[in-house]
Amino acid sequence: MSGFDGFNTEFFQTSYSIEDQAQPYGYSGRQYSKHYGGYEYPQQGGFVPPDMMQQQQPYTGQIYQPTQSYTPASAQSFYGSNFEDEPPLLEELGINFDHIWQKTLTVLHPLKVADGSIMNETDLAGPMVFCLAFGATLLLAGKIQFGYVYGISAIGCLGMFCLLNLMSMTGVSFGCVASVLGYCLLPMILLSSFAIVFSLQGMMGIILTAGIIGWCSFSASKIFISALAMEGQQLLVAYPCALLYGVFALISVF
Repeated sequence: MSGFDGFNTEFFQTSYSIEDQAQPYGYSGRQYSKHYGGYEYPQQGGFVPPDMMQQQQPYTGQIYQPTQSYTPASAQSFYGSNFEDEPPLLEELGINFDHIWQKTLTVLHPLKVADGSIMNETDLAGPMVFCLAFGATLLLAGKIQFGYVYGISAIGCLGMFCLLNLMSMTGVSFGCVASVLGYCLLPMILLSSFAIVFSLQGMMGIILTAGIIGWCSFSASKIFISALAMEGQQLLVAYPCALLYGVFALISVF
């Protein structure tokens, strides 16, 4: 303890004094105007950014009807310029009644020139309706043959698809083959409709059946050579078509 008595207190010299505690300083180097003991906040000085000094805009809206700070987007900005420019729903689904009617008239009128641009479309709406109508007429005649109708149609379309791709230079899609063969099934519906009332197992029935088979095969071959540019090959295309429609005729007769 005697060593601390002789400690030189003037060895560490500083300018700090106890009296300076009564004048606190802020971060800017200026003295506070008020002490903390009086519960009054000090007034600080220094630089303040100009963007923090902007005055708050007064509220001009009502309590239950606030002003809108944005412009609501219309429905046309999301779905296009105008709803009238949108294509019809049936056209987007690939169902065109004008083309269906033109294909039906082409089948019903065997001597009419087929439009290759329309016949080359993959339209399965009409063929499905005709297949259903053919099965319905068979049902009215007491023959439940829906499975045979769709099964023979699928096998026949597959065989014609392979044959036409071998014979034509451009090639053809399976949907186009199914569409053409389905539309040309329309005369066979007339044959099955006659079978409801009359018997087709006599001489008149055989002649009528042969005429319907020739009608269907001629219409199908005409459409195929028009769509695939197969000039001079109509008889070669008509023969397998006649075999296919002959099977449908046998279902109608027997």
